[in-house]
Amino acid sequence: MKPQIEADGSRARDSGEWKGVETVTFKAKTIGIWSVVAAMLFLTSALPSAYGLEFPMTSQVEIDGDTSAIAAVINPIDSAAALYGSIELAATPVGAMFSSDLALVSAISVQVEMARTQIGARKVAQAILTQEYGFDQTQYSCLNSLWTKESHWNYKAHNYRSGAHGIAQALPAEKMNVVATDWRTNPVTQIRWGIRYITMRYDTPCKAWSHFKRSNYY
Repeated sequence: MKPQIEADGSRARDSGEWKGVETVTFKAKTIGIWSVVAAMLFLTSALPSAYGLEFPMTSQVEIDGDTSAIAAVINPIDSAAALYGSIELAATPVGAMFSSDLALVSAISVQVEMARTQIGARKVAQAILTQEYGFDQTQYSCLNSLWTKESHWNYKAHNYRSGAHGIAQALPAEKMNVVATDWRTNPVTQIRWGIRYITMRYDTPCKAWSHFKRSNYY
């Protein structure tokens, strides 16, 4: 069959050709999505200390204050998703993988950066304590008092005489390897180790705080 010729002299595409073009376009965009996902996952595996991916992250933290700073962390991911927004991502397995993986990277990055400040570290600890361990506000108040005395919630706090390190003042500091090896730079690792230690040794933060007030250590 001869191809149809349009008024401007160009050859019209039949339905089979258009279908082929659409398929190629979809495949190209799908490959692009996987490339972005692969790049993000490679980055987080190559830099675990920066993104804190050596531990599970299930807590949700309510973030107040400067939302523009948080948006700056998330925007690159939003931009990547927008690039392929013409595909119905949510309706495809590829889209589900893309969205969930990048959302996880964003959430973990925000939580780790947030915990580098004293206020942020308190919020992260409160979220983990209540959402993952089921403790109430009273127990968080005891934890706050305990770690304020120990380190003022400074993840860089280090006792050069004893070697205790971090928000929870782990002694020796290498004990935190049981949670993750990035404890030197990741405040969330320190918080998770500290809560784990307290629940295993004292059962509750308030019992640990009572012991500290009697003995000046826990």
